Amino acid sequence: MNIDFSKHFCGEDGYCLDYNKAEMVILPVPYDGTSTWIKGSDKGPEAIIEASGTLEMYDIETELDVSKKGIYTLAAVDEKASPEAMVLAVEKAVNEQFKNNKFTVLIGGEHSVSIGAFKAYAQRYKDLSILQLDAHADLRPKYEGSENNHACAMYQAREVAPIVQVGIRSMCEEEKAFVNADTMFFRHQIRKQKTWKKEVLKQLNKNVYLTIDLDVFDTSIMPSTGTPEPDGLLFNDVIDLIETVASKVNIVGFDVVELCPNKANKAPDYLAAKLIYRILSIIYKSKQ
Repeated sequence: MNIDFSKHFCGEDGYCLDYNKAEMVILPVPYDGTSTWIKGSDKGPEAIIEASGTLEMYDIETELDVSKKGIYTLAAVDEKASPEAMVLAVEKAVNEQFKNNKFTVLIGGEHSVSIGAFKAYAQRYKDLSILQLDAHADLRPKYEGSENNHACAMYQAREVAPIVQVGIRSMCEEEKAFVNADTMFFRHQIRKQKTWKKEVLKQLNKNVYLTIDLDVFDTSIMPSTGTPEPDGLLFNDVIDLIETVASKVNIVGFDVVELCPNKANKAPDYLAAKLIYRILSIIYKSKQ
């Protein structure tokens, strides 16, 4: 069989071609219909999957090879008629994976691709919290004529489940009306707090959906985003938080969005792939 490993998450060493044997699925959503500055997040899923082929399958920190549980890469959700149509298509695709008991990872694409997942997970888990790691609040009720704009992702999230927001360092004045001081962890505040990860944990319900906009990271390690914002978190900050969360609650799914790949710098692509694999390793380690 002639296999194009660049189209399978984990590449030649860790891919799984048998859907029925895979516990995890990767769902690419290459949508970039509402981005307002740097275009290119529709190329993000392909770049992440390509970079994942260089990962080592053994994770040193968790002492686990999570690829042995089976990671299957699904066909991309390729609905581009409108943001509304895309959201419905994502919701349908996620619900299909629920039927088959698959742990689903969405890779975007802009942050609006997460909205369909929010709706699907909120219907399945009545005690769900949505944990957002992001530079931007994304709390606009509507932007540029659409409620499903990338700038509205977390407003849509709060309509279906309680949200907790971490790393935020940019928002418009309009969004202040929708900020919950108990569940908003601004970057400038957590920079001065040693216990902020435990405080985040206190705000979460038993089941958690994790949504990660890659611009939560500092631009020194993640310049390849549609709206880069300085003074972000570092890789270990994010991993330490996810380890804290996974040790106490059930992470039921997650997405990683907003990579705008740069052909001259592949390091951010690899960071995104490593992040996904490390999160899967942390989640499965917590279940042992």
